[in-house]
Amino acid sequence: MSTPSAPADRPQYTTEQLQNALHNFYGGAESSTETCGHIYGYNDPNHEMSMLQKITATAILDYDGKISSTTSSSGAPSMEELLEQAKQFHDKHGPILPLQQIIQSKSPSTALAAEFKRASPSKGDIAPHLNAGDQAGVYYGAGASVISVLTEERWFKGSLGDLTSARMNTTTAANKENKTRPAILRKDFITSTYQIAEAAAGGADTILLIVATTPSNVLKELISFARSVGMEPLVEVHALIELDVALTAGAKVIGVNNRNLHTFQLDLAQTEKVAEELKKRGLSYHHDNCALGNGDKPQISLCALSGMSSAHDVDRYRKVGVGMCLIGESLMRASDPSLAIRGLCLDPKDYESSQSISGGAYTGGTKIIKVCGLTNADDALVACRAGANLIGIIFAEKSKRKVSIDQAKEIVNAVRKFGERSDRVNVDNVNPNSSPVSTLVAKCQALERASLRPLVVGVFQNHPLEVVKEIVEKCGLDMVQLHGSEGMEAANSNNFGVPALRVVDIELGSDGEPKSSSDIASIILKKVTSDPIAILLDTSIKGDKQGGGGTGKTFDWSIAESLQNMGLPVIIAGGLTPENIGEAVGNVRPWGVDVAGGVEASPGVKDHDKVQKFVGGAKKAAVEASKGF
Repeated sequence: MSTPSAPADRPQYTTEQLQNALHNFYGGAESSTETCGHIYGYNDPNHEMSMLQKITATAILDYDGKISSTTSSSGAPSMEELLEQAKQFHDKHGPILPLQQIIQSKSPSTALAAEFKRASPSKGDIAPHLNAGDQAGVYYGAGASVISVLTEERWFKGSLGDLTSARMNTTTAANKENKTRPAILRKDFITSTYQIAEAAAGGADTILLIVATTPSNVLKELISFARSVGMEPLVEVHALIELDVALTAGAKVIGVNNRNLHTFQLDLAQTEKVAEELKKRGLSYHHDNCALGNGDKPQISLCALSGMSSAHDVDRYRKVGVGMCLIGESLMRASDPSLAIRGLCLDPKDYESSQSISGGAYTGGTKIIKVCGLTNADDALVACRAGANLIGIIFAEKSKRKVSIDQAKEIVNAVRKFGERSDRVNVDNVNPNSSPVSTLVAKCQALERASLRPLVVGVFQNHPLEVVKEIVEKCGLDMVQLHGSEGMEAANSNNFGVPALRVVDIELGSDGEPKSSSDIASIILKKVTSDPIAILLDTSIKGDKQGGGGTGKTFDWSIAESLQNMGLPVIIAGGLTPENIGEAVGNVRPWGVDVAGGVEASPGVKDHDKVQKFVGGAKKAAVEASKGF
């Protein structure tokens, strides 16, 4: 959990001050369960404020101080001055855009709200060096309909200046192309009409209102005031009780935060639950209905907020009628945000094309990055933050990186916390297709979807299968990897209750030279079954009957290339380093890459700089390689 990085002139508040601020915001002695019953911890004398409540209380106190200074000559502008500034701004740079109309106009495509967020309380720094105007311009150019700008200063390192910069850059770009600019969303912890007027003066088209911290009577007032200045607010809910409050207040654009902001736990099913509830109530919301052409638009536009990063996520929500997805962290971390946005397949036709399994060569490029041989939680978190999909921990007896059950549990818990989850991730079940290769292609796609939040993989070598299953349950592993002579069929998920990677050893001769690549590729393909979730190629030394990798040597990567030309996506391991990962990804374009010793300071201890360079290098090379396809 990050600590606030307030500007030097910002006061720090005591717990008592924060609690009093919330108490007064809720209505003080006049508050009631009617207006505050949906608020976490309301009327509980033993309640400890969540991070969301601390941030909200801090914003209340900051703005109390700001508003009280409006009477001084050197203080903040008054409400009247802000409203006049807003009028002048929009007269000069164009009117406020109607949020719901912007969303509905994209049907049948999904509208994208691309977010600018330098940091967050749960993840710390994300991309503090980026410029809001430049990033917003990239987002707009790639097809974003809305630009969400975090303006909170202490925890998110944002500012109103960021919002204005995003507005001006996108306005200029749209005017040059004679196109409609994206709507600009002020995302902050808004508790007063002053903040809404401030947003309008800064160039915003809409603002975020968070039901979880807002009394129902205050929410109605804020919605009414926003509409009085021309804004349709995005009203955020998480729990179904919050949906009741939003609907009663008259919200038209409802965003479902898949993340519980009190606990930071992520549940991607939350949006689907709200969609189902709207359906039960007979309320029209389905985004597809916007394109019917009968002029009868849905009453409500439903948006999904938090936890999404892929075309699979977008399609998941499109199927239940969601009109807009808000995506931030993955775009802020992307080496090429434009490519990342195109990869979201906002148009359903693009998604259908991307999912076809034709039986031809695999040309999708590198999707999976695995960092293996981790022995402690700190190293695991470095790999997670760098963007690794798979975190490998080794149980093989002969390995210098072997972990204990306690070490494994510590790593699993850290990775789960990072991914804002409390249980293992379930990979979609794939039924066998007409051939092992086509089945594995579908399984690889399922793993891509599941590993958008990092998964922990336990690496085993010639363990009895019942022992593997026992360790899976004890440690909470998401997957296993079989790295011995167990056989292909041993990698069936029924053996462990979780999917398994199957390692295929690529043997080097005694002189270190590889065998013929075409012969080896053909032999491997004949042995492949539908049992594993994916195939990992690793180097072995001639005469080593145990297998198990860890050689620090590369094999002939053209073997992997040959297999992928035959349609089989593969992960490559063995001798990969930050220095050669660009060549491996750029030339071979393997589906996945796996590193252990190449990013170590010593066996089992990762060099954090090397981990970041390896993962970053793999991602950058993948982007460059994809430009040729």
